[in-house]
Amino acid sequence: MSGTSSPEAVKKLLENMQGDLRGLSLECRKKFPPVKEAAESGIIKVKTIAARNTDILAALKENSSEVVQPFLMGCGTKEPKITQLCLAAIQRLMSHEVVSEAAAGNIINMLWQLMENSLEELKLLQTVLVLLTTNTVVHDEALSKAIVLCFRLHFTKDNITNNTAAATVRQVVTVVFERVVAEDERYKDTVDQPVAVQGNSNRRSVSTLKPCAKDAYMLFQDLCQLVNADAPYWLVGMTEMTRTFGLELLESVLNDFPQVFLQHQEFSFLLKERVCPLVIKLFSPNIKFRQGSSTSSSPAPVEKPYFPICMRLLRVVSVLIKQFYSLLVTECEIFLSLLVKFLDADKPQWLRAVAVESIHRLCVQPQLLRSFCQSYDMKQHSTKVFRDIVNALGSFIQSLFLVPSTGNTSVMPNQTGGNASGNTGSAQTNPGVLGMGGGATVLPAFEYRGTWIPILNVTVQGSAKATYGTIACLSCFHFFSLEMLDKVEPPTIPEGYAMSVAFHCLLDLVRGITTMIEGELGEAETVSQSTTETTSLPAQSSEQQDLQSVSDQTEKELVSRAVWEEMVNACWCGLLAALSLLLDASTDEAATENILKAELTMAALCGRLGLVTSRDAFITAICKGSLPPHYALTVLNNTTAALSSKSYSIQGQNVQMISPSSESHQQVVAVGQPLALQPQGTVMLTSKNIQCMRTLLNLAHCHGAVLGTSWQLVLATLQHLVWILGLKPGVGGALKPGRAVEGPSTVLTTAVMTDLPVISNILSRLFESSQYLDDVSLHHLINALCSLSLEAMDMAYGNNKEPSLFAVAKLLETGLVNMHRIEILWRPLTGHLLEVCQHPNSRMREWGAEALTSLIKAGLTFSHDPPLSQNQRLQLLLLNPLKELSNISHPDIRIKQLECVLQILQSQGDSLGPGWPLVLGVMGAIRSDQGESLIRTAFQCLQLVVTDFLPTMPCTCLQIVVEVAGSFGLHNQELNISLTSIGLLWNISDYFFQRGEIIEKELNKEEAVLQKQAEEKGVMLNRPFHPAPPFDCLWLCLYAKLGELCVDPRPAVRKSAGQTLFSTIGAHGTLLQHSTWHTVIWKVLFHLLDRVRESSTTADKEKIESGGGNILIHHSRDTAEKQWAETWVLTLAGVARIFNTRRYLLQPLGDFSQAWDVLLDHIQSAALSKNNEVSLAALKSFQEILQIVSPVRDSEKPDTPPAINVSVPVVVGTTTATSLGRSFMRTDSIGERIGRYNGSEPPVITDEIEDLNLWWAAWNSWYRIGSESTRPPITCDKLTFIPSQPFLTALIQIFPALYQHIKTGFSMDDLQKLGVILHGAVSVPISSDASPFILPSYTEAVLTSLQEAVLTALDVLQKAICVGSESMQIMYPAIFDQLLAFVEFSCKPPQYGQLETKHIANAKYNQAEWVALNYVPFAERSLEVVVDLYQKTACHKAVVTEKVLQNIIKTLRIPLSLKYSCPSESTWKLAVSSLLKVLSIGLPVARQHASSGKFDSMWPELANTFEDFLFTKSTPPDNLSIQEFQKNESIDVEVVQLISTEILPYANFIPKEFVGQIMTMLNKGSIHSQSSSFTEAEIDIRMREEFSKVCFETLLQFSFSNKVTTPQEGYISRMALSVLLKRSQDVLHRYIEDERLSGKCPLPRQQVTEIIFVLKAVSTLIDSLKKTQPENVDANTWAQVIALYPTLVECITCSSSEVCSALKEALVPFKDFMHPPASKVQNGES
Repeated sequence: MSGTSSPEAVKKLLENMQGDLRGLSLECRKKFPPVKEAAESGIIKVKTIAARNTDILAALKENSSEVVQPFLMGCGTKEPKITQLCLAAIQRLMSHEVVSEAAAGNIINMLWQLMENSLEELKLLQTVLVLLTTNTVVHDEALSKAIVLCFRLHFTKDNITNNTAAATVRQVVTVVFERVVAEDERYKDTVDQPVAVQGNSNRRSVSTLKPCAKDAYMLFQDLCQLVNADAPYWLVGMTEMTRTFGLELLESVLNDFPQVFLQHQEFSFLLKERVCPLVIKLFSPNIKFRQGSSTSSSPAPVEKPYFPICMRLLRVVSVLIKQFYSLLVTECEIFLSLLVKFLDADKPQWLRAVAVESIHRLCVQPQLLRSFCQSYDMKQHSTKVFRDIVNALGSFIQSLFLVPSTGNTSVMPNQTGGNASGNTGSAQTNPGVLGMGGGATVLPAFEYRGTWIPILNVTVQGSAKATYGTIACLSCFHFFSLEMLDKVEPPTIPEGYAMSVAFHCLLDLVRGITTMIEGELGEAETVSQSTTETTSLPAQSSEQQDLQSVSDQTEKELVSRAVWEEMVNACWCGLLAALSLLLDASTDEAATENILKAELTMAALCGRLGLVTSRDAFITAICKGSLPPHYALTVLNNTTAALSSKSYSIQGQNVQMISPSSESHQQVVAVGQPLALQPQGTVMLTSKNIQCMRTLLNLAHCHGAVLGTSWQLVLATLQHLVWILGLKPGVGGALKPGRAVEGPSTVLTTAVMTDLPVISNILSRLFESSQYLDDVSLHHLINALCSLSLEAMDMAYGNNKEPSLFAVAKLLETGLVNMHRIEILWRPLTGHLLEVCQHPNSRMREWGAEALTSLIKAGLTFSHDPPLSQNQRLQLLLLNPLKELSNISHPDIRIKQLECVLQILQSQGDSLGPGWPLVLGVMGAIRSDQGESLIRTAFQCLQLVVTDFLPTMPCTCLQIVVEVAGSFGLHNQELNISLTSIGLLWNISDYFFQRGEIIEKELNKEEAVLQKQAEEKGVMLNRPFHPAPPFDCLWLCLYAKLGELCVDPRPAVRKSAGQTLFSTIGAHGTLLQHSTWHTVIWKVLFHLLDRVRESSTTADKEKIESGGGNILIHHSRDTAEKQWAETWVLTLAGVARIFNTRRYLLQPLGDFSQAWDVLLDHIQSAALSKNNEVSLAALKSFQEILQIVSPVRDSEKPDTPPAINVSVPVVVGTTTATSLGRSFMRTDSIGERIGRYNGSEPPVITDEIEDLNLWWAAWNSWYRIGSESTRPPITCDKLTFIPSQPFLTALIQIFPALYQHIKTGFSMDDLQKLGVILHGAVSVPISSDASPFILPSYTEAVLTSLQEAVLTALDVLQKAICVGSESMQIMYPAIFDQLLAFVEFSCKPPQYGQLETKHIANAKYNQAEWVALNYVPFAERSLEVVVDLYQKTACHKAVVTEKVLQNIIKTLRIPLSLKYSCPSESTWKLAVSSLLKVLSIGLPVARQHASSGKFDSMWPELANTFEDFLFTKSTPPDNLSIQEFQKNESIDVEVVQLISTEILPYANFIPKEFVGQIMTMLNKGSIHSQSSSFTEAEIDIRMREEFSKVCFETLLQFSFSNKVTTPQEGYISRMALSVLLKRSQDVLHRYIEDERLSGKCPLPRQQVTEIIFVLKAVSTLIDSLKKTQPENVDANTWAQVIALYPTLVECITCSSSEVCSALKEALVPFKDFMHPPASKVQNGES
C-alpha cells in the first residue's frame, strides 16, 4: 500500500493516466470521436483533480466513475487494441485502489459485455482478478456477476482459457472467503448481540451476516446448488457447471477456511443441510454397486461408480471429517461407515484403494480417532465406528491374501478352520523372485498361502507427517488415487499398493494411538502427582478451590481413562488379527520389525491400562512368533483358545490363529530339542523366530512393570527358546551357551551363534532390571517363574532327563538383584525353591539347592538398611529356609545345606546373633542314617562353632550347642566323630568354666525376661531342669548329654563319655549352686547308673568275632556283656568318687541318706552281678566311699577344725559368701567350701546319728553282698557262677574299715552274720585257670590274700572287743567258734554246696574245674590265733561260761587223733603244741572253777584227746626217718610231762573218772608193745622207750607223791602201782611159758622186746620206790614187788642175751631187800 501512495508513485500514476488517456484519444481519433472527446476531457479532469487536492488518491477515487468512463467507452469499441489499452489502464487504476464501488460496477458490466462477445478472455480474467483482489469494493450483485463471468469463461472451447478461468475461479472463491476472515478479524473485538435464532434453523435468512460473510455464504450455497444440479440463487447467469469442478471448489473452501464454518452458525447450517446430504446422495452409486453382479439380476440398471466424482467425494469427506467432525458427528458416522463399506472385497479395486487412502488420512490423526471412539463406540445404540474401521482394515488385508488381485479365484474364500495352522498351505511358485535365471534378489513382500504381495518401497519408517495428503512411508507413490484429479478412468493400481497402504494404516494407527494415550497418561500421572503434592500442603485461602480442582482432575482422568480403554478395546482384536497375519506372512526383516514393534507397543499400552486380555493376546502373538510352528506350548495354546472366542471371522476364515505357512521362506538359523516330556525329534528356529524373541526380551525388559500375569507367557516362551538354543544356567543363574545333553545336539548357525551371547546378556539384564519393578509387578514375575518351575518339575518327574532349569536360575537371578527389598519376595521365592529341592530329579534338586543357598548367603552378606544386626526379624527370615532344608531327606541337598552353613559360619559367624539356634538346628538335624559324608560335614561345622564361635553367640544358644554336640556323639556311622564330639563337649565345659561369670549374668538376664513374659501370659516357665538357675541348667544339660552317651551301644563311646562326664563333674562341679547337686545326683548320676545297670544285665552274651574291619578284640571284651561290664565299672567308680570327694557338698542336702541308700543299692547289684570284673569294681567303689574318714582331705586340713561359726578367711579370687554366692575357682579350699553355703548359715556339720545310719546302711549292704555271693549254689553245672578270690578278698577287706564306724552298735547277731560270710568266703573254691595265680605251688604253706583278710577281720574284731565294753566281751566265744571252725579245715576242708572240687594236683589248668584250696596254712594260722587269743582271754567270764576251752580241745582232738593221717604233718604238731599252750593256761582256770561245774564236760574230752593222740590208730609213714621218729616221741613225752606237771598234781580238783583214765593211759604207755612192722634193726628205737619210761616214771612219781592230801590221791597212787605190778607179772609169766614151748626156736622179736621193756620197768620201779618217802609206799605194794622175784628168777633160763642183760639189771635192785627181817612190831609201827 505504501508503495502506491508515496508522492513519487502518485506522480507517476498521474503521468501514466494522462498518458493512457492521450493514447486512447489518439487511437479513437478517427474511428470513435466520442471516445476521443471523453479521453481528452478526462485528461483535463485528472489535471484539475491533481491541482486542487492535496490527497490526490482520495479525490481520484471520488471521481473514479468519471475518470474510468473514457476507458469503459474505449472497451465498448470492441477494438482489440483499444480494449487492451483500456483494460490495462483500468487495471492500473485498480491496482492503485482509486476505483469506487459505482465505477467498479460499471467496469464489471463492461467486462460482462466483453465476455459475451468473447473478447480478450484472458485479459478479462486478469482484470476481474485484479479488481477482486486489490480491494473489497466489489460485492453483492457485482461480485456474483464477476464470479459468474469467470465460470462462464471456464466453459469456453479454448483449453487455455478454460484452465485459466478454472484457476481464477479458485482464486476468486478463495478471495471471497479470505475477505470473511479479514472481516471477522476486524470485528473480533466488538461483540454483537447474537440474534436469537428461531426455533427452526432451516432459515435462508442471511440478514445477520456482515457484507463479506454474506457474499461468501451466497457463493457457497450456490456452489452446493450447482453440484447438486440445481439452479443457483445468487450466481445468476450461470450457463453450465461440472460436478467434479464443484466438488473440488467445495473441498478447497472446506479445507482452507474451516474457521469460517465453525464461527458462523449460518455456514455451519450450510454444512449440515447442504453439503452432507449432497455427499451422501452422490455416494449412492458406489454403495449400491457390487463388482461382478449381473445387471439382469436387479430390476433397475445400477449406476456405475464414477471414479472422478468418487475420488473427489472421498476427499471432501476426508476434509469434513478432519475439520468439522465436531459439527457433523452424525453425518461423520455415516461417512465413516461408507468408508468401511468401500473396503469390501466386492467393491472395485480402485475404490478399495482410494478408501484405504482415505482411512489412512484418518489413521494419522489419533485425536480424531479418539473423538470417533468417544462419539460412537462409547455411546449406546451407536455404530462402533472405530472398531469397524480397524476390523475393516484387518479384513481388507486378509481379503488381499485370500482373493489375489490377479483374480486367482482358486483360493477358496470360505476356507474355514478355527485352527488354521492345522493345514499348511503348500507354497506355490514364488512370484517374488525376480530374474529367476540369474542371481535372485528377493523383494520385500508378504507371502501367505501361496499369495505373494510385494511391499512397495517402504523406505522411511518415520511416523506419518501431519501435512495433509502425503504419507512419508510411501515416498514413491504418495496417495496416487486421491491425487489423480485429471483422470476420468480409474487408474491401474500397482500390485501391493493397497496392501502397503493398509499396512501403514495399521502401523500409523498403532503409533498414533499409543503415542497419544501414553502422552496423556504421562501428563495425567504428572498432574495427579503435582495435585497430590499441592493438596498435601494447601494454602488456607485456596483450599476449597484446590480440592475442587482435584476432584475435577480425577473426574477428568476417569473420563480420559474410559476413552483410552475403549479405544484399545475397540481396536485390539482387529489389530492383532491383522498384525499376526502380516507377521506370519512377512518375508522382510524391516517389515517384521515394524509389525513386532506395533505388537509390542500395543501390549505395553494394554498393560499400562490394565487391559489384561488384550495385553495377553498381543504378548501371545509375539510368543508364538518366537517359537517354531506347531510348537506345543500349553500356556500359549490355552491363551489362544481363550482368545478365539473373542476373535471374529471374516468370510468364514478365522483370523485369530496364525497359520504357519511362511516357514519355507525363512532362513533356518537353529535346530534344537523341544522342551517336552516325550522327545519329539528336533525343531527349527528361523531368523524371524529370533527376531520375535528379541522383541519379547525387549518387551519384558522395558515394560516388565505392566506385564502382570503375562509374565507367565513371556517366561514360558523364553524358557522354551532358551532350551531349544541350548543355553544352560551358570553361576548366579545367568544362562550361558552350553551343549545339549541328550539327543541330537543342538545345531546353531553362525548367524545365531553371534547372537547367543547377546541374547543371554539381554536375558540377564531383563532379570537385573526387575529391581526397578514395583512390588506388585515383581510378585507377578516371581509367581510366573514359580509356576514355570512347577511345570518343569512336573516334566522332570519320573525320568532322569535333563530338566529345564531356566525358571530356577532366573528365580535366583531375580532374588539376587532384589536384595534391597528381599523381604517382600522371600517367602514365595524360598517356599518354591524348597519344593524344587525335594524333587526326585537330582539335577533339578541340585539347582534348587544351589539357588536357595546362594540367596541365603547373598542375603546375609548384603548390606541391608537397617543392617541385619538391628533387624533380627529379617535375619531369621533369611535363615529360615536353611532350617527348612532339614526336612528334606536327599543327601545331596543336605550336603549343600551344610556347605552353606559352613560358608555362612566362615563369613558371617561373628554376626549371626539370633540366627544361631537356626544354624545349630541345621547341624543337629542330621540323623545317623544319613551317610557318613553328611555327618562329617555337619560335624565340621560344629567343630568350627565350638572352636571359634562360642564367645560370639548368645549364651542362650550354648544349650543348643551342647545338645547338637551330644547328638553327634550318638551318631553310629563314624566312631571317630562320636569320640571327637565327646572331646568337644569337654571343650565346651571348659569354656563354660572359664567364662562362667559372664555366661551366668547373661543367662540370668534372659531368664528374668522369660519369667516376666511367662507371668504375663499366666503360664509356667517351661525349661529343662527348672527351677535350677539357668547357668546350672546349662551344666545339667551338658551332664545329661554326656550321660546319654555313657549308654551308647558302642563301648569306646561309653568309655570316653564316662571319663569325660566324671572329669567334668570333678573339675567344674564346684561351680554349681549347692541345691543343684541334688539334680546332679538324682537326675544325672543315678539315672545313668540305672540305665547302665539295666543294659549290662540284659546285654548279649554272644561272642563278637571281631570289632569290625580287622580289629582284634581281647577275650576279656569279646561279648557285649563284657563290654558293658567295663562301662558299669567306670560309671560306678565315677559316681562313688564323686560321693567321696564331694561328700561335704552332698551331705547337707536333705536327702543324702536316700542317695546313700541308692548308691549302696547300685554297689550291691553290681557286686552281685555274675561278672567278676563288675563285682570286684563294685567292691572297690564300696571301699572308696567307706574310706571317708573326714570330709576334708589331709592336704587341706585347716588349722582349726571348721567348728560352728568359725570365721574363715575368704580365699582370694572368690567372692564373699553373701555376694554372688559362688566362686569360679578350681580349688576346693575349705574357705571356698564354707563360703559356698550362704554366709548367714554356719557350715553344716552332720550329726552323728545320721552318720551312724549311713554306716549301718553300708553294713547291711555289705552283709547282703556277702551272704548272696558266698551262698553255695543249689545246682552245680559248668555254668555255675562262683565269685572270684579277688572279689571275696576285697569284700572281706571292706569289713575292718566299715567296722570302725559301726563297732559301737555291733551285736552278737551281727557277729553271727559276719561269721557266716567269713566261713562262706573261705569255703569258695577257685577255678582251675585262676589257681596258678592264687596258689603259687601246693607245697608252700602260704595263706591266700582272702584267708589273710578273713583273719584280719577277726583280728580287728577281737582287738575292738579287747578295748570295748563289758557287753562286747561276750563276743569272744563266738570268735573262738569261728576260728575253731577254720582250724577244722586243716583236716576237713569245707564243702561249697554240691560243688565237686578236685585236688589241685589233679585239676587241669585250662578246663573249667574247681580246685579246692590248701586250707592247712589257714587252719594253722587260725589255730595260732586261737592260742594267742586264748592266752589273753582265758579268764574272761564269757570264755569260761561258753566252754571255750572244751571247744578248743574238741577241735584239736581231730588233728591229734588223726596224727599221721593228717593232710599235713605240721598240723598235728601245731595242734599238740597249741594244746599244750592252751592247757598250760586253761587248766589253772578250770581248777579255779572246778566247783562251778563249768568245766565238767571238758575233762572226758581232754582224756579222750590224750588217749587218741598218744595211742593213735594211724601208723607213721614208712619213710619216717629215725630222727623224725625220735622227734615225734619227744612230743609224746611232752604231753606226758604236761600230765605229770599240770594234771596229776591237782588230782583232788579233778574228777575221779578222769584220773582213772589218765592212770590207765599211763599204765598203757609204760609197757607199750610196739607194732610188728619194725625191722629188727630199728626195734630199739621204735619201741618208744623214752615214752614208756616217762609214763612209768610218771606213774611211779604220781604213785609215791609225798603229799597225799586227799584220800583220792592216795587211791590214785595205789591204783597206779597195782596196775603196773600186775601188768609186769603177767608179761613175765607169758614169756616163761612161751620160752619153754619154743624150745630151740627164738621167740618173736616183739615178745622179746616186750619182756626186755618189762624187765627195765621193774628195775625202774624198784628204783623209784626206793627214792620215794617210805611212808608213801603201801605195804601191800612192797609185797607185790617182792612177789615178782621168783618169777624173775624163772627167766634165767632164757636164751636171749638181751633178756639176760635186762634180767640182770632187774635182779640187781633186789639186793636191797636182802636184810634180816625186822620185828613185826617195828614194822607195824612204821
